[in-house]
Amino acid sequence: MLSYPMPLCVAPMMDWTDRHCRFFHRQLSRRTLLYTEMLTTGAVIHGDRDRLLGFEPAEHPVALQLGGSEPAALAEAARIGEAWGYDEINLNVGCPSDRVQSGRFGACLMAEPELVARLVGAMREAVRIPVTVKSRIAIDDMEEWPTLERFVRLVSAQGCSRFIVHARKAWLQGLSPKENRDIPPLRYELVYRLKQEFPALDISINGGIKTMEAAAEHLRHVDGVMMGRAAYENPYLLAEADQRLFGGTEAPKDRHEVVEGMLPYMEARRSQGAPLNAITRHMLGLFQGLPGARAWRRHLSENIHKPGAGPEVVQAALALVPRVSPAGVAA
Repeated sequence: MLSYPMPLCVAPMMDWTDRHCRFFHRQLSRRTLLYTEMLTTGAVIHGDRDRLLGFEPAEHPVALQLGGSEPAALAEAARIGEAWGYDEINLNVGCPSDRVQSGRFGACLMAEPELVARLVGAMREAVRIPVTVKSRIAIDDMEEWPTLERFVRLVSAQGCSRFIVHARKAWLQGLSPKENRDIPPLRYELVYRLKQEFPALDISINGGIKTMEAAAEHLRHVDGVMMGRAAYENPYLLAEADQRLFGGTEAPKDRHEVVEGMLPYMEARRSQGAPLNAITRHMLGLFQGLPGARAWRRHLSENIHKPGAGPEVVQAALALVPRVSPAGVAA
């Protein structure tokens, strides 16, 4: 059973946080909450569920993020997610892409807090696991604090007790999804204020958080941190999480142990038809900043696509990298 507060989680990201990425991240941190990519209700209800929803038991705790705006469909998708064994159902109210807007879900729902409250109420009636919401602080010309406060007040009244807030406004017209991650200014203080105004709620903060030092500082003000692209570009930073943020006592694996822990998974998934590059693409940044990092990336990039390539390609790439301790000291 998933318990809160959850000091750290990795953000759901399209074309990124698939099952291979999550299994890899789980080699680095046993406790960090992991998320699926956002899945629409139509995909969950009518699509290939094994491909979309399948995950390894080792991935727990793992949450399913849904996109949608119809109460009945979200309730059904949530029931399916619970039946598949997910620990949490999260509603996306933060994505600003045109495709998401055309489906009337994602960040545009910030303008309809009453609807979001109904959606959350329908999902909570459908499942026993937690239903949570990921949002922005506001959209377009809406005032930031009044929008955020009213949104959380109305949605929490339907029983949502955990909110993950990307501390930026989203501009639905004029900025691309990438620009919406960088250009609107971060307003961390508004998320801190949210926790002060709603002390009984579990509030996590998201946006621009790149180090465990920064995460620890945010945890002085809120209950949790959601880390985004930093966990992909420099994944080994997650190895600090269990001791630093969760109070764990077990020493983290070194990078070689992480790769070695992936090899049986690669062989198993390869036997089921998964291309190895679909797995190794998530691992390219593992040795960032260390001697041999470029050789590691180059060997994988040049050889993993070749016919018949197997885990031995990864082992050969690993042999090009000097072994260092988790602290970065040569072993």
